[in-house]
Amino acid sequence: QVQLVESGGGLMQAGGSLRLSCAASGRTFSYLGMGWFRQTPGTEREFVATINWSGARTYIADSVKGRFTISREHTKNTVYLQMNSLKPEDTAVYYCAANSAGGAVDATSSYDYWGQGTQVTVSS
Repeated sequence: QVQLVESGGGLMQAGGSLRLSCAASGRTFSYLGMGWFRQTPGTEREFVATINWSGARTYIADSVKGRFTISREHTKNTVYLQMNSLKPEDTAVYYCAANSAGGAVDATSSYDYWGQGTQVTVSS
């Protein structure tokens, strides 16, 4: 079993930056593939970014490419989502997820564990 706890969300003006953190516990973090997704009311959960178990492979959604980066720190069992040049359309609840296969994958169905989510609101 894996527990994921997100933090770092909040209110930010357009053009600003936020860094989300996701702390994992309960299973060896080093073997997990990690991902970030986001969701707004009435919509499907949307892929944002993913990183494989070693950190050597990442994949970023086109909608945020060039503005968001994903990284992981094994000594802290934590994955990060650095969000720069924020836009109002980035407003959503952001979820951290883990997959036991260890891959960098963009499908929600590939993930075994999910956090509770953290709200990000970007004002214009």
